[in-house]
Amino acid sequence: MNITDIKIRRTYQDNRLRALVSITVDGELAVHDIKVIEGPERLFVAMPSRRDDNGVFRDIAHPITTAARRQVEDSILAAYQEHMAAKQQEDAAVGHASGNHPDEHASAQ
Repeated sequence: MNITDIKIRRTYQDNRLRALVSITVDGELAVHDIKVIEGPERLFVAMPSRRDDNGVFRDIAHPITTAARRQVEDSILAAYQEHMAAKQQEDAAVGHASGNHPDEHASAQ
């Protein structure tokens, strides 16, 4: 199994949900609505799920083997970290280019 594409669809900062992600497997199968969640000790990946008639959440799609699960999680978390690092650099560059320096604003007040 090769994960041929990972798209960080949306990121969040307000709660434990950090991102919604889509992946493509072998260039032939897309899986959407994978969640990156902030756990008590680390980030983890939750596969897309829905609530059944009994109120129990069931995965819609998920890796079968431990190795496949590890591959999916490691790939998604690496892509998420890269995305967030690039976003942080972009935000810093925009702030620097516009003259917004947080330390200067704090001392000017």
